[in-house]
Amino acid sequence: MSKVVLITGASSGIGKAIAVYLQNKNYTVYGTSRNPEKVIKSPFSLVALDVTKPETIQAAINTIIDKEKKIDILINNAGKGITGAIEDTPTQEIKTNFETNFFGAIEVIKGVLPQMRKQNSGLIINITSIASYMGLPFRGIYSASKSALAIVSETLSMEVKEFGIKVTTIAPGDFATNIAAGRYHTPVFETSAYKQKYAENLALMDAHVNSGMNPVKMAEKVYQIINTKKPRIHYKVGGFTEKFSIVLKRILPDKWYEKLLMNHYKL
Repeated sequence: MSKVVLITGASSGIGKAIAVYLQNKNYTVYGTSRNPEKVIKSPFSLVALDVTKPETIQAAINTIIDKEKKIDILINNAGKGITGAIEDTPTQEIKTNFETNFFGAIEVIKGVLPQMRKQNSGLIINITSIASYMGLPFRGIYSASKSALAIVSETLSMEVKEFGIKVTTIAPGDFATNIAAGRYHTPVFETSAYKQKYAENLALMDAHVNSGMNPVKMAEKVYQIINTKKPRIHYKVGGFTEKFSIVLKRILPDKWYEKLLMNHYKL
């Protein structure tokens, strides 16, 4: 029997690329979307799920289990971007971002764990971000939400190991997706102390996404991990500079690394 894969946020971008790739590798793929009826001719099954609404999570999981009798792999991909200076970003928007990127992912994990324990097997892959390894100017909330998910994944790996369940994360760098269009951008307030620098960096952030890697690279990494007997807890997929920045953070004094980032972002 083919393995059953549940992928959140699979209507576009990285989630869709992973879903199509695994479908072509003969996995039984269920992607999720808040509005699956709006997706035209999806090559894989789409179920309605909003990670901020627990009742839709359980309904989607129940639908899959009723039909397939199992869920072998969960890929927590649903996420939202957010930009802005910490001082300027509305607190409600900060909470909303964490509801999707952190709490939403945990709710889906809680939803599949009973079935995976029953099977005595399962793989949970949480999609984080290379941004989770560092506090980036004007992206601090996004970095924090993904960093929180990465740390929880480390804890979860230890807690569920006895049940035959594996947990890993993949931290992507900049990929050519529509994430920039779906981000919450804190407005460039005329009275803001950060007006000029933030406006300049908004253009830089969008340029990075537009020139990013092909999402298929993420799909290939997911496939590799699925077929690894003992996967590591953390993986990174990105360009040389992105991955090297993590190495530098590990070896450089904090103030030196901060200076490198500030020079890069022209602060």
